[in-house]
Amino acid sequence: MKISASIYSDSRNELAQTISALDAHQVDLFHVDCNDDLSVFDDIVALRKISNIPVDLHIITPTPSKYYQRLLEVPVEYVTFQLEPLVEPIIWPSELTAAKGVAITTPTSVDAFDPHTSCDFILIMATVPGQSGGVFDKENFKKIRTFRKRYPNKSIHVDGGVNGEVSFILRNMGVSTAVSGSYLFKGPSIGHALMNLTARNQASTYQIADFMIPLEECPLVQIATCSTESILEVIESGSLGFCLVIDEQGVLVGIVSSADIRKALLNQLKNNQAITPASLVNRNPLTISAKQSVIDLLQVLKRTSFPVMYLPVVNEQHQAVGIINFVNLIKGEL
Repeated sequence: MKISASIYSDSRNELAQTISALDAHQVDLFHVDCNDDLSVFDDIVALRKISNIPVDLHIITPTPSKYYQRLLEVPVEYVTFQLEPLVEPIIWPSELTAAKGVAITTPTSVDAFDPHTSCDFILIMATVPGQSGGVFDKENFKKIRTFRKRYPNKSIHVDGGVNGEVSFILRNMGVSTAVSGSYLFKGPSIGHALMNLTARNQASTYQIADFMIPLEECPLVQIATCSTESILEVIESGSLGFCLVIDEQGVLVGIVSSADIRKALLNQLKNNQAITPASLVNRNPLTISAKQSVIDLLQVLKRTSFPVMYLPVVNEQHQAVGIINFVNLIKGEL
């Protein structure tokens, strides 16, 4: 996951000093916020004289058309228009070479992206725009999942409240870019903050339930009524490479993954035995409680001697309530 440093969040230094410090620490992108002010391009010109790190420009304006010419004159690598204040449609210049995105705040549904499918990414504002140091609103975890499912080939950027723990969760969810502002500049050093944003060990304020894939979005079968064919169909239609298996009370019976299917096929070839639901289901999967934290999750993974791709989530009655899918970690690093 790329870290896009919000250059105006550094209140202690002149802009040139901030740019030089971020450049020295090889941050991935410079995030430049523009609150309907064309003079932002003067800062971008000055920035280019100090560093060649890509620019991630976020524009909040009711009239995007007045920015088109300057975007062609002073090109950037990423440009985003905030959707909420718009009073005219976005008509992207055909000559524009930047990756294009639209931004939405927490109250706005991801449905707002539907008219903008020509864009390369969405920027989800997880705190109130313009308020530095806000707390990440966990409602946005659901929005990220919804957008990922609806637009699997579009990138997701997130801005607001990104600390070390949130960064870990976003990487797990396949977010490609996280914007960080006050967190980068209020710590002991930029380098220290960047290490926390990419570290694997994090303090916890969020529970697994806050960011897991909930049960209603999981491929699922009931052990009493499933067949080998129905299990395979659910895995295929679910497009996640697994299905959860539960009993009539919702208690987790086990999981069937692509690996379990391969094992059953090998067993059939070696022993000439029919493939049944019983032969497919892994009845002793690694699980985690919905009330546990990111720290608990990391400790579970560290204690495990085998790679974990799927981690079923259960409640106190061992009923299935969701799953953690680690496949998106790979997408988030691309």
